[in-house]
Amino acid sequence: MFEETISYSEEETAELAKRFAGTLPARQILFLEGDLAAGKSVFARALIRELAGEPDLTVPSPTFNLLQVYETPIGPVWHYDLYRLKEPDEIEELSWNDALSSGIVLIEWPERLEHLKPEGITVAIEPISGSPNSRKITIS
Repeated sequence: MFEETISYSEEETAELAKRFAGTLPARQILFLEGDLAAGKSVFARALIRELAGEPDLTVPSPTFNLLQVYETPIGPVWHYDLYRLKEPDEIEELSWNDALSSGIVLIEWPERLEHLKPEGITVAIEPISGSPNSRKITIS
């Protein structure tokens, strides 16, 4: 799977995430890559809401507690934000093995996993210079 597109707004990024959600199997690992404020949380929020079938679902960023779990019709969605992870092995304390064996695992800042990073699909979100709301989004 490979797709590259330009999003010109948060709304377009959310629409892409919704379409992408419809293609996911019940078990999948997704890596969201991008700098701070690149749009990872916008993508994650829209994807989770679509999978849950609840467009108004509250989806906070799991930055402070590192993990939020959502029950959806196709199984759990494990949303990790590893920005504050100090050591890769700390992931074991966050139901990591359970997450890998069930549902969809959505990981922001996956590079923090280092040697523990499993195989998965990468969603890379990059701001476009000179266009503050535009993003290049690559799914591979």
